[in-house]
Amino acid sequence: MGTATVDNRRLYGHAPENNYLKHTRGIASWMFTLDHKRIGVMYLVGVTVTFLLGGFFALVLRSELFTPNKMFLTEAQYNQAFTLHGAIMVFAFIIPAIPGSIGNFVLPVMLGAKDVAFPRLNLSSFYLWVIGTFFLLVAMIAGGLDTGWTFYTPYSIQTPTNVVAATFGAFILGFSSIFTGLNFIVTINTMRPPGMTWFKMPLFLWGMYSTSIIQVLATPVLGITLLLLIAEKLLGLGIFNPAQGGDPVLFQHFFWFYSHPAVYIMILPGMAIISEVISTHSHKKVFGYTFVALSSVAIALLSFLVWGHHMFTSGQSSISIVIFSALTFSVAIPSAVKVYNWLATMFRGEVVLTTPMCFALAFLFLFGIGGLTGLFLGTLSTDVHLHDTYFVVAHFHYVMMGSTAVAFFAGVFHWWPKMFGRMYNETMGRITCLIVFVGFNLAFLPQFVMGSRGMPRRYARYDEVFQIWHQLSTIGALVLGLGILLGIVVLVRSLFNGKRVSGNPWGASTLEWQTTSPPHFHNFEFDPYVGGLYDYKGVKYDESVEGYVPIIPPGVAAPGSAPVPQTAH
Repeated sequence: MGTATVDNRRLYGHAPENNYLKHTRGIASWMFTLDHKRIGVMYLVGVTVTFLLGGFFALVLRSELFTPNKMFLTEAQYNQAFTLHGAIMVFAFIIPAIPGSIGNFVLPVMLGAKDVAFPRLNLSSFYLWVIGTFFLLVAMIAGGLDTGWTFYTPYSIQTPTNVVAATFGAFILGFSSIFTGLNFIVTINTMRPPGMTWFKMPLFLWGMYSTSIIQVLATPVLGITLLLLIAEKLLGLGIFNPAQGGDPVLFQHFFWFYSHPAVYIMILPGMAIISEVISTHSHKKVFGYTFVALSSVAIALLSFLVWGHHMFTSGQSSISIVIFSALTFSVAIPSAVKVYNWLATMFRGEVVLTTPMCFALAFLFLFGIGGLTGLFLGTLSTDVHLHDTYFVVAHFHYVMMGSTAVAFFAGVFHWWPKMFGRMYNETMGRITCLIVFVGFNLAFLPQFVMGSRGMPRRYARYDEVFQIWHQLSTIGALVLGLGILLGIVVLVRSLFNGKRVSGNPWGASTLEWQTTSPPHFHNFEFDPYVGGLYDYKGVKYDESVEGYVPIIPPGVAAPGSAPVPQTAH
């Protein structure tokens, strides 16, 4: 049987020319690009800017709370800064961050495809995100907004601040989310390569698919709710205004029917990243693959049934709150399946403490705290005491910032060499993770104590008995901010002096690692080899590329080679 010589350096090495970064040049080539990779990079830059902006307002709030009395913000200014922080972080960062940046870049390459199903829709979703974010920021900064990110009625109807413009910005952001979800659903359904059946898909694709279902089904509810709020504000229809016979609690039902599934729009992509990172850096197939895959679908479906646990104290019937409490506990089951299976994956695996793996381990710890503290809020008796206290603030941040954002960092560090063909300083990356981990816990663990002792959230002034806890929290927030800034410096610096890397520096087994780094303009110069899922014995280290290349079985034509002739028997 004859074989053809394969140039591994050309197929799997560093791509100095004809990669997506150099294919065309100029600002216009980026602004009007239909390349999913460039759109992903633009999303990455955009969500990083909004993350830093939201973090700035968080530090402003924490600095004000360093003492019980006024430092530099009035109560009204505190409320506006609080609203800016929450709205930016939720609508402009956490929800779009992973799907828009990492999802856009990785998903088509992981499928072996040239692009998403609807490239123009993909570009439209990015510009809708830009317009919605700009509208939201200008509305809140120019006219001010003090409702909190939830826009609760009846206060949002009565306040003279800029509610209409801000909610319209959030409405536009919702369309961006819907477009992204629709694109991913169609792409995964129609563009899988031969041999990649549903249960041979990487778990990242399962997570993004489940997220997309929630985006498409739940986000329209938010859009309708915001339009009703605008109509109520401008026309006085009396839908939510109790003075006109309306029901303000109805707004909460509408809002949380979207916003609780939105929690899983935030966390499911993070879980999808963690599955890939732990498997790759443990060099072991994910334990219980089928259960982990189906648990993503289970979380997506159950997320639509538990919104009422945000409203245990709002006057629901006894039967309703018991049902919502039981359903809330049921969501813990698929989440626990993931955690246990990730831990089992690492057991007896070849664990390498790379920067992405360090962030993944931090995720497991922080998500564990976030999930377990949620049990107290799902329990009727304890929720009555903890409702609207700093306990809720700490729980929310452990799930959103401590889990989703940390998973986002893990994903960025994991796929950064693939995106830009450069390796960052691993030592500094690990130090970044350590600072973020210490700073985050110092910032939010004291808030559990405050909340359990009755410290209400959203207050600019507080009793002196809570001062030490607020001061610890503020110091932790500053340390956390320092860690995040250090991480950004580490990554940006690698673009200029980082070591050039091969297409697969980690020894990963999914398809996006079977192309050069950065990827070819069309993702692959030749069709990739679809081997076994998470088959880490199917790759080998190649000195010529200083990285890993797939092992092509006998009788299978290698990418870029002539077909292997068949020997007559």
